[in-house]
Amino acid sequence: MRLPAAAQAPLGRRLATITSVRELGVYRVITVDDKHAPAPAPGQFAMLAAAERWGGGEDERPFLARAFSVARHSDGASQFLLEDVGPGTARLCELDVGERLWLAGPFGRPFTAPQDGRRAILAGGGVGIAPLAILQDALEADGVKTEVLLGFRDGERVPGAELLRGARVASDDGSAGHHGLVTELLERELAGDGHAAVYACGPAGMLEAIRALCERAAVPAQLALESGMACGFGACYGCVVPARGGGYLRVCVDGPVIDAALLERVEEHAGAHA
Repeated sequence: MRLPAAAQAPLGRRLATITSVRELGVYRVITVDDKHAPAPAPGQFAMLAAAERWGGGEDERPFLARAFSVARHSDGASQFLLEDVGPGTARLCELDVGERLWLAGPFGRPFTAPQDGRRAILAGGGVGIAPLAILQDALEADGVKTEVLLGFRDGERVPGAELLRGARVASDDGSAGHHGLVTELLERELAGDGHAAVYACGPAGMLEAIRALCERAAVPAQLALESGMACGFGACYGCVVPARGGGYLRVCVDGPVIDAALLERVEEHAGAHA
């Protein structure tokens, strides 16, 4: 099978209207009407900014646009999973149906399909579960079975698991599912059947643990990194991560989906907020 190739972003940014808002615990899922852009491939992201009041402080200094993985796409509409973790995301979480935001993208390298008949294991943490939803849709549409393992900090975030189908959940506080880390679920899964390909997105610590675990088990893994970005298309070098063997990779253009074998390590700034 083949997953969709990376879509090429139109030049410039565009205004898009929010058509629905859904709450999943502390998370908000917004659907945006975006018919003037190509459909994103699983793992690609967009840069979002509120059309109004996009700034902070007494002089309302503008915020930089924020990078968000596309969680789903259908019939010209894209979904994004939001969590209020600071002033910029707080403003985005305030937006309601009928309000508009600036959108640029889709950007970045997407996930690629599993090879050699390997089953797909999707492992996500916190708000980093977003790109795994569109990936699950694409894989299952092609008849590939997916195992979904999701980890959350607490019960307020566990409802985020509803974004994907058939998820097994781990929670740090024991409020739902396995009391512990999602990486513990993954380790057990690989011990039972290692003929798998792992797809992961989440906090840096989780991604580094998955990178190391898959390396030891000789299991291929693709990691969707999330990092603070000023541009989203490779100009500013603000999102670099160390590559194995030396040098750096830019998350926005060499990723966000990067083969784990190409990474020396996953640093703290390159993981999604959980």
